[in-house]
Amino acid sequence: MGEVTCDVTMSLDGYVAGPEQSLRNPLGEGGERLHRWQFEQRERNAAAVEKITAAGAYIMGRHMFAPDRGAWDLDWTGWWGEEPPYHAPVFVLSHHPREPVAMRGGTVFHFVTDGIAAALVRAREAAGDRNVAIAGGAQTIDQYLAAGLIDELRLHVAPVVLGGGARLFDGVGDLALRASGDAPGTDLVTHLTYRISR
Repeated sequence: MGEVTCDVTMSLDGYVAGPEQSLRNPLGEGGERLHRWQFEQRERNAAAVEKITAAGAYIMGRHMFAPDRGAWDLDWTGWWGEEPPYHAPVFVLSHHPREPVAMRGGTVFHFVTDGIAAALVRAREAAGDRNVAIAGGAQTIDQYLAAGLIDELRLHVAPVVLGGGARLFDGVGDLALRASGDAPGTDLVTHLTYRISR
């Protein structure tokens, strides 16, 4: 069985999305600056990107999948177009059931209404021997951290100060983190890896 990992890009002041998130601005004001390293310097950060995309299954919160709450807009199939970057099963946490949505490239979105533990069970089954990745957003990551269900946290810290938005580590309690010895990166990001003790 693989491990449970989490890769997330964070601002220097602890936000993974800026304020005022909306359909037109899903990462909030200034939030797109967090991810410049993945697009402008993809080759220079290839090892980090490879770890992000190597999971056998992913888990995300509803707001990472869709901009709305309540009943589903069944025409909505995610922010990523016809071929999302996951190429694996993705389990979306929600309070509202929905039939799975199959996309190009092997991504299938499954909607889980019975909590984070149930989503993890399903994701582990789908991933087999590969890792399960907690994809986000901040509230979903915080729930898994608080429950002690993440083995490795990989923070990609961008030299950006957002001043508000979706903050990481709210309500997670006292985490026992052990840093790896290196912190590679570029002028747009520093990659930090932490093992989480239980």
